[in-house]
Amino acid sequence: MLNRREALQAGAGAIAASLVPSRPAYARDRKPNLLYILADDHAGYVLGCDGNPRAHTPNIDRLASVGTRFARNYCNAPVCTPSRQSFFTSQLPHSAGVTVLETPLSENKPTLARQLAASGYAPAVFGKMHFNVPGRPGLHGFATACTEDVVHREWTKAAGPWPDYPNIPTKPKQWRPFRDPARIWLDAGKLPFDRGYEHMEGTWIARQASQFIRTHKNDPFALWVSFRSPHSPFDFPIEDRNRYDPATFPVPGLGPNDFDQIPLIFRDLTPTDKQGIIASYYTAVAFLDRNVGEVLHALQSAGLDNDTLVIYMADHGYSLGQHGRFEKHVCYEPALRVPLMFRWPGRIPSGQVIREFTESIDVPPTLLELLGAEPFAVNHGRSLAAYLKTGRDPNPRQTIFTEYLENEEACVKTDRWKLIHCTGRRLRRDGYLTGNPLPGRYVELYDQQSDPAEFTNVAGKHPGVVQHLSAEMLRVFRTTHPDAPAEPAGLNPDSALDWYLRPRDAKPSPDFPCEVSSSARVPAP
Repeated sequence: MLNRREALQAGAGAIAASLVPSRPAYARDRKPNLLYILADDHAGYVLGCDGNPRAHTPNIDRLASVGTRFARNYCNAPVCTPSRQSFFTSQLPHSAGVTVLETPLSENKPTLARQLAASGYAPAVFGKMHFNVPGRPGLHGFATACTEDVVHREWTKAAGPWPDYPNIPTKPKQWRPFRDPARIWLDAGKLPFDRGYEHMEGTWIARQASQFIRTHKNDPFALWVSFRSPHSPFDFPIEDRNRYDPATFPVPGLGPNDFDQIPLIFRDLTPTDKQGIIASYYTAVAFLDRNVGEVLHALQSAGLDNDTLVIYMADHGYSLGQHGRFEKHVCYEPALRVPLMFRWPGRIPSGQVIREFTESIDVPPTLLELLGAEPFAVNHGRSLAAYLKTGRDPNPRQTIFTEYLENEEACVKTDRWKLIHCTGRRLRRDGYLTGNPLPGRYVELYDQQSDPAEFTNVAGKHPGVVQHLSAEMLRVFRTTHPDAPAEPAGLNPDSALDWYLRPRDAKPSPDFPCEVSSSARVPAP
């Protein structure tokens, strides 16, 4: 007789099989597999292999140790939907047509899944993709599209009745961001989700992916495994509730000009609250790492390590008290730097760390080149294949570009400087209002060599640097924005940047006041 774990695993296999359509037959030599693992809100600094001794990430660290890690990789948008659809289409967010959270990706856009389908794969995804439409076979090129709504429905059925933990405090039954105080929806109490590891949604996703690998071991696959962790409310299982002592985490200090720009929602957080939130986030990262390990173990057990290109990355980073914030949605460093690593034994150097600039938009052309698929007709990234073949690129990136158009801001970063340009004219609809009047246009310049925390705006002292980086930002927009031919004549550079920073896909009122990305039993509205 099967025990409960075996029954769940058997049920997961049956569900995975039912979601996978029959694969078309075609004559070809064996292609390499693709395993593309995505995390949600995993900041690049919360990794053991990045030098953080508090981060419990042994499986991800091991992946990095036998592959190549890009230690200075930056997202192109510090928010889920624009970032994800950017590196799914190989176009910067303003070109992909997705610059705010609620926008669905156009069915007409080329995608990585479609490129790989044209090369003979039947791409599959299990987990969060933020397409903002229901999952269905064929969605954006995925033959199997077990996205958020499908995951939640099937996991709920597979996990069974909710257990009772009478002596263990657990999370509220509803996740209510912005309606409850931040200390509750950001889990300052470090409360576990009321499930054990075997019955967590993230575990279900890992096991669906593992079953997919086992059933396709003789038929090369392109598989996306996209976890919700460690996104708030930082879900982790009952077993992990005592992993960290919140009191051991220091609270980041504030800069001299930080208080007025702290969103109102965070203003009443106490130091103890902040320590609890940080500890919850780190615990959620540890839970994520365990699930990543399950998928990698399935790959190894199937004997497919040497035949599979593995990519691990996140959509964007996360602020854990820096500048008084607990979110992304800004152009400060913690929200922008994200993990990126590639592994392919015998094809990609082992243990290599690249410390030159890369952007998440560089992943699509790299992936397609390594797999021998056709490149995109429109491609805003740069292939990293040279790094993966020789350890160096003769023409490395000198700047990083990121945009957050919900607040009509963008930044350009070099080794020393970071410039942020914001119109200051948009009443942002992401929930992070400061209570201050709209400031109008402002420019911030940070000397990251002398001020790595980005506390002191030195734009007034270095007008030449501001002019140079503003021109670089404008160049990016003018060479990639689909509306560039319609730029009004006679605009000065600042006004031209303001014109490009408008989110063309934004609606007059928000349908998605926050990111609904929890495995809570009752999703937030």
